Amino acid sequence: MISTNPAISIVICTYNRADYILEAMNSLFNQTLEKDQFEVIIVDNNSTDQTKIVCNKYIAEHPNGSFYFLEEKRQGASFARNTGAASAKAPLLCFMDDDAVADQYYLERIIQFFETHPSAGGLGGRIIPRYIPEEPKWMSHFVASLVGNFDYSKHTVEFSPNKYPLESNMIIRKTDFDAVNGFNTALPGVQGTLRIGGEGKEFFLKLKALGKVIYYDPSIVVEHVVETKKLTPEYMYRVASGIGRGERVRTKAINNWAYIKKLIEYIYKFGGAIVLAISYLFQGSPAKMRPVIQFRIDALKGLLNY
Repeated sequence: MISTNPAISIVICTYNRADYILEAMNSLFNQTLEKDQFEVIIVDNNSTDQTKIVCNKYIAEHPNGSFYFLEEKRQGASFARNTGAASAKAPLLCFMDDDAVADQYYLERIIQFFETHPSAGGLGGRIIPRYIPEEPKWMSHFVASLVGNFDYSKHTVEFSPNKYPLESNMIIRKTDFDAVNGFNTALPGVQGTLRIGGEGKEFFLKLKALGKVIYYDPSIVVEHVVETKKLTPEYMYRVASGIGRGERVRTKAINNWAYIKKLIEYIYKFGGAIVLAISYLFQGSPAKMRPVIQFRIDALKGLLNY
Protein backbone atom coordinates (compact mmCIF):
# COMPACT_ATOMS: atom_id res chain seq x y z
CA MET A 1 0.00 0.00 0.00
CA ILE A 2 1.43 3.37 -1.03
CA SER A 3 1.71 5.69 1.95
CA THR A 4 0.10 9.10 1.48
CA ASN A 5 0.27 10.16 5.11
CA PRO A 6 3.27 8.33 6.63
CA ALA A 7 4.29 8.52 10.27
CA ILE A 8 7.99 8.32 9.41
CA SER A 9 10.20 8.97 6.39
CA ILE A 10 13.45 7.03 6.04
CA VAL A 11 16.19 8.73 4.01
CA ILE A 12 19.03 6.60 2.65
CA CYS A 13 21.85 8.41 0.88
CA THR A 14 23.82 6.14 -1.41
CA TYR A 15 27.05 6.27 -3.35
CA ASN A 16 28.31 3.23 -5.28
CA ARG A 17 26.63 0.70 -3.03
CA ALA A 18 24.96 -1.55 -5.60
CA ASP A 19 26.24 -4.59 -3.68
CA TYR A 20 24.64 -3.51 -0.39
CA ILE A 21 21.66 -1.24 -1.02
CA LEU A 22 19.29 -4.13 -1.72
CA GLU A 23 19.69 -5.58 1.75
CA ALA A 24 19.15 -2.14 3.28
CA MET A 25 15.94 -1.65 1.27
CA ASN A 26 14.73 -5.17 1.94
CA SER A 27 15.23 -4.78 5.69
CA LEU A 28 12.87 -1.80 5.56
CA PHE A 29 10.32 -3.48 3.31
CA ASN A 30 10.07 -6.35 5.81
CA GLN A 31 9.41 -4.20 8.86
CA THR A 32 6.70 -5.05 11.38
CA LEU A 33 5.33 -1.53 11.00
CA GLU A 34 2.44 -1.37 8.52
CA LYS A 35 3.60 -0.27 5.08
CA ASP A 36 1.19 2.65 4.91
CA GLN A 37 2.95 4.12 7.96
CA PHE A 38 6.33 4.78 6.34
CA GLU A 39 8.10 5.83 3.16
CA VAL A 40 11.68 5.21 2.05
CA ILE A 41 13.53 7.87 0.06
CA ILE A 42 16.71 6.76 -1.69
CA VAL A 43 19.00 9.62 -2.72
CA ASP A 44 21.71 8.66 -5.21
CA ASN A 45 24.75 10.92 -4.85
CA ASN A 46 26.45 10.48 -8.26
CA SER A 47 26.98 6.72 -8.17
CA THR A 48 28.98 5.33 -11.08
CA ASP A 49 28.09 1.67 -10.50
CA GLN A 50 24.72 -0.08 -10.92
CA THR A 51 23.11 1.54 -7.89
CA LYS A 52 20.44 3.40 -9.88
CA ILE A 53 19.46 0.31 -11.88
CA VAL A 54 19.37 -1.89 -8.77
CA CYS A 55 17.22 0.57 -6.82
CA ASN A 56 14.71 1.24 -9.59
CA LYS A 57 14.36 -2.47 -10.28
CA TYR A 58 13.64 -3.15 -6.61
CA ILE A 59 11.08 -0.34 -6.47
CA ALA A 60 9.32 -1.66 -9.59
CA GLU A 61 9.19 -5.16 -8.12
CA HIS A 62 7.73 -3.93 -4.80
CA PRO A 63 4.80 -1.70 -5.81
CA ASN A 64 3.09 -2.16 -2.43
CA GLY A 65 5.95 -0.35 -0.69
CA SER A 66 6.45 3.42 -0.64
CA PHE A 67 9.97 3.59 -2.07
CA TYR A 68 11.18 6.62 -3.99
CA PHE A 69 14.41 7.26 -5.89
CA LEU A 70 15.96 10.72 -6.15
CA GLU A 71 19.30 12.05 -7.40
CA GLU A 72 21.53 14.74 -5.88
CA LYS A 73 24.44 15.89 -8.04
CA ARG A 74 26.16 17.99 -5.38
CA GLN A 75 28.63 15.58 -3.84
CA GLY A 76 28.43 14.87 -0.15
CA ALA A 77 26.09 13.17 2.31
CA SER A 78 24.90 16.48 3.77
CA PHE A 79 23.62 17.60 0.37
CA ALA A 80 21.95 14.24 -0.21
CA ARG A 81 20.35 14.07 3.24
CA ASN A 82 18.96 17.58 2.87
CA THR A 83 17.51 16.67 -0.53
CA GLY A 84 15.84 13.57 0.87
CA ALA A 85 14.46 15.47 3.86
CA ALA A 86 13.00 18.15 1.60
CA SER A 87 10.88 15.48 -0.13
CA ALA A 88 9.78 13.76 3.08
CA LYS A 89 6.09 13.81 3.96
CA ALA A 90 6.25 12.46 7.52
CA PRO A 91 6.69 14.34 10.83
CA LEU A 92 9.63 12.05 11.73
CA LEU A 93 12.84 11.79 9.71
CA CYS A 94 15.02 8.70 10.01
CA PHE A 95 18.48 8.59 8.42
CA MET A 96 20.06 5.23 7.68
CA ASP A 97 23.18 4.27 5.69
CA ASP A 98 23.11 2.39 2.40
CA ASP A 99 25.15 -0.45 3.91
CA ALA A 100 23.02 -0.72 7.06
CA VAL A 101 20.46 -3.42 7.81
CA ALA A 102 17.54 -2.53 10.06
CA ASP A 103 16.17 -4.84 12.73
CA GLN A 104 12.65 -5.96 11.79
CA TYR A 105 11.15 -3.99 14.72
CA TYR A 106 13.23 -0.90 13.93
CA LEU A 107 10.50 1.45 12.70
CA GLU A 108 7.81 0.18 15.06
CA ARG A 109 10.05 0.85 18.04
CA ILE A 110 10.94 4.34 16.78
CA ILE A 111 7.25 5.26 16.51
CA GLN A 112 6.59 3.86 19.99
CA PHE A 113 9.50 5.82 21.42
CA PHE A 114 8.26 9.18 20.18
CA GLU A 115 4.72 8.36 21.33
CA THR A 116 6.02 7.73 24.86
CA HIS A 117 8.59 10.56 24.81
CA PRO A 118 6.67 13.55 23.39
CA SER A 119 9.41 15.96 24.49
CA ALA A 120 12.15 14.14 22.56
CA GLY A 121 13.83 16.27 19.93
CA GLY A 122 15.96 13.47 18.51
CA LEU A 123 16.88 9.83 18.87
CA GLY A 124 19.83 7.59 18.20
CA GLY A 125 20.16 3.84 18.39
CA ARG A 126 22.65 1.03 18.49
CA ILE A 127 24.87 0.22 15.51
CA ILE A 128 26.41 -3.25 15.36
CA PRO A 129 29.25 -3.90 12.90
CA ARG A 130 28.77 -7.00 10.77
CA TYR A 131 32.34 -7.87 9.87
CA ILE A 132 32.82 -9.82 6.65
CA PRO A 133 34.27 -12.39 6.97
CA GLU A 134 35.21 -11.69 10.62
CA GLU A 135 36.39 -9.00 13.00
CA PRO A 136 40.11 -8.24 12.50
CA LYS A 137 42.45 -9.09 15.38
CA TRP A 138 43.66 -5.48 15.46
CA MET A 139 40.17 -4.06 15.97
CA SER A 140 39.41 -2.60 19.39
CA HIS A 141 36.53 -0.76 21.01
CA PHE A 142 38.34 2.55 20.52
CA VAL A 143 38.91 2.05 16.79
CA ALA A 144 35.59 0.36 16.01
CA SER A 145 33.83 3.74 16.01
CA LEU A 146 35.55 4.39 12.68
CA VAL A 147 33.50 1.57 11.15
CA GLY A 148 30.26 2.67 12.77
CA ASN A 149 30.21 0.68 15.98
CA PHE A 150 27.98 2.49 18.47
CA ASP A 151 26.74 1.16 21.80
CA TYR A 152 26.26 4.20 24.03
CA SER A 153 24.26 2.67 26.88
CA LYS A 154 22.55 -0.52 27.96
CA HIS A 155 19.43 1.47 28.80
CA THR A 156 17.41 4.30 27.29
CA VAL A 157 19.09 7.55 28.36
CA GLU A 158 19.45 11.18 27.41
CA PHE A 159 22.73 11.89 25.64
CA SER A 160 25.25 13.83 27.72
CA PRO A 161 25.97 17.40 26.52
CA ASN A 162 28.80 16.50 24.12
CA LYS A 163 27.45 13.14 22.93
CA TYR A 164 25.07 12.54 20.05
CA PRO A 165 23.72 9.85 17.67
CA LEU A 166 25.77 8.59 14.74
CA GLU A 167 24.62 9.49 11.25
CA SER A 168 23.74 5.94 10.19
CA ASN A 169 21.04 5.57 12.85
CA MET A 170 19.46 8.87 13.80
CA ILE A 171 15.89 10.12 13.97
CA ILE A 172 14.70 13.74 14.19
CA ARG A 173 11.40 15.56 14.09
CA LYS A 174 10.93 17.23 10.71
CA THR A 175 10.08 20.55 12.36
CA ASP A 176 13.35 20.50 14.31
CA PHE A 177 15.30 19.53 11.19
CA ASP A 178 13.89 22.58 9.43
CA ALA A 179 14.51 24.79 12.47
CA VAL A 180 18.29 24.28 12.18
CA ASN A 181 18.25 24.33 8.36
CA GLY A 182 19.25 20.69 8.05
CA PHE A 183 22.83 19.54 7.70
CA ASN A 184 25.66 22.01 7.24
CA THR A 185 26.96 21.51 3.68
CA ALA A 186 30.33 22.95 4.73
CA LEU A 187 30.63 19.54 6.42
CA PRO A 188 29.58 17.44 3.42
CA GLY A 189 30.98 14.06 4.43
CA VAL A 190 32.80 12.23 1.64
CA GLN A 191 33.73 14.18 -1.48
CA GLY A 192 35.80 11.97 -3.78
CA THR A 193 38.86 10.83 -1.85
CA LEU A 194 38.46 13.60 0.75
CA ARG A 195 36.30 13.45 3.83
CA ILE A 196 35.11 16.40 5.88
CA GLY A 197 33.03 14.77 8.59
CA GLY A 198 31.26 15.79 11.75
CA GLU A 199 28.00 16.81 10.08
CA GLY A 200 25.97 14.77 12.57
CA LYS A 201 27.79 16.22 15.56
CA GLU A 202 27.27 19.80 14.41
CA PHE A 203 23.62 19.10 13.62
CA PHE A 204 22.81 17.70 17.06
CA LEU A 205 24.80 20.38 18.89
CA LYS A 206 22.62 22.95 17.11
CA LEU A 207 19.51 21.09 18.22
CA LYS A 208 20.76 20.97 21.80
CA ALA A 209 21.47 24.70 21.68
CA LEU A 210 17.75 25.15 20.98
CA GLY A 211 16.98 23.19 24.14
CA LYS A 212 16.04 19.94 22.40
CA VAL A 213 16.49 16.70 24.31
CA ILE A 214 18.27 13.92 22.39
CA TYR A 215 17.89 10.32 23.52
CA TYR A 216 19.59 7.00 22.98
CA ASP A 217 17.58 3.78 22.87
CA PRO A 218 19.59 0.52 22.54
CA SER A 219 16.55 -1.33 21.15
CA ILE A 220 16.64 0.84 17.98
CA VAL A 221 19.14 -1.35 16.14
CA VAL A 222 20.82 -1.51 12.75
CA GLU A 223 23.73 -3.61 11.59
CA HIS A 224 26.50 -1.95 9.61
CA VAL A 225 28.17 -4.15 6.99
CA VAL A 226 31.97 -3.92 7.17
CA GLU A 227 34.09 -5.70 4.59
CA THR A 228 37.39 -6.16 6.38
CA LYS A 229 39.34 -6.31 3.10
CA LYS A 230 38.44 -2.65 2.61
CA LEU A 231 39.85 -1.59 5.98
CA THR A 232 43.14 -0.48 4.48
CA PRO A 233 45.40 2.15 6.06
CA GLU A 234 44.22 4.54 3.35
CA TYR A 235 40.57 3.97 4.25
CA MET A 236 41.17 4.33 7.97
CA TYR A 237 43.16 7.51 7.35
CA ARG A 238 40.33 9.00 5.29
CA VAL A 239 37.78 8.36 8.03
CA ALA A 240 39.96 9.43 10.98
CA SER A 241 41.40 12.50 9.27
CA GLY A 242 37.89 13.38 8.12
CA ILE A 243 36.83 13.62 11.75
CA GLY A 244 39.68 16.04 12.46
CA ARG A 245 39.07 17.97 9.25
CA GLY A 246 35.43 18.40 10.14
CA GLU A 247 36.33 19.63 13.63
CA ARG A 248 38.68 22.16 12.05
CA VAL A 249 35.84 23.56 9.93
CA ARG A 250 33.32 23.48 12.79
CA THR A 251 35.50 25.08 15.48
CA LYS A 252 37.02 27.74 13.22
CA ALA A 253 33.49 28.79 12.30
CA ILE A 254 33.00 29.54 16.01
CA ASN A 255 36.30 31.32 16.70
CA ASN A 256 40.06 30.67 16.88
CA TRP A 257 39.93 29.90 20.59
CA ALA A 258 37.46 27.07 19.96
CA TYR A 259 39.93 25.64 17.44
CA ILE A 260 42.86 25.95 19.85
CA LYS A 261 40.88 24.18 22.59
CA LYS A 262 40.10 21.37 20.15
CA LEU A 263 43.79 21.13 19.25
CA ILE A 264 44.72 20.83 22.94
CA GLU A 265 42.03 18.15 23.35
CA TYR A 266 43.42 16.15 20.41
CA ILE A 267 46.96 16.31 21.76
CA TYR A 268 45.65 15.08 25.12
CA LYS A 269 43.81 12.22 23.40
CA PHE A 270 46.98 11.32 21.49
CA GLY A 271 48.77 10.91 24.81
CA GLY A 272 45.89 8.80 26.07
CA ALA A 273 46.16 6.58 22.98
CA ILE A 274 49.82 5.88 23.77
CA VAL A 275 48.89 4.83 27.31
CA LEU A 276 46.07 2.67 25.96
CA ALA A 277 48.41 1.02 23.45
CA ILE A 278 50.83 0.10 26.21
CA SER A 279 47.96 -1.44 28.17
CA TYR A 280 47.09 -3.60 25.15
CA LEU A 281 50.67 -4.84 25.10
CA PHE A 282 50.43 -5.97 28.71
CA GLN A 283 47.04 -7.55 27.99
CA GLY A 284 48.64 -9.72 25.32
CA SER A 285 46.96 -7.91 22.40
CA PRO A 286 49.89 -6.21 20.60
CA ALA A 287 47.97 -6.16 17.28
CA LYS A 288 45.64 -3.52 18.77
CA MET A 289 48.44 -1.11 19.65
CA ARG A 290 49.27 0.56 16.35
CA PRO A 291 45.65 1.22 15.14
CA VAL A 292 44.78 3.03 18.37
CA ILE A 293 47.75 5.38 18.03
CA GLN A 294 47.33 5.78 14.26
CA PHE A 295 43.70 6.81 14.75
CA ARG A 296 44.78 9.76 16.89
CA ILE A 297 47.65 10.68 14.57
CA ASP A 298 45.33 10.73 11.55
CA ALA A 299 42.66 12.73 13.37
CA LEU A 300 45.28 15.25 14.45
CA LYS A 301 46.53 15.53 10.87
CA GLY A 302 43.00 16.32 9.72
CA LEU A 303 42.58 18.95 12.43
CA LEU A 304 45.84 20.58 11.32
CA ASN A 305 44.77 20.24 7.67
CA TYR A 306 47.99 18.30 7.04
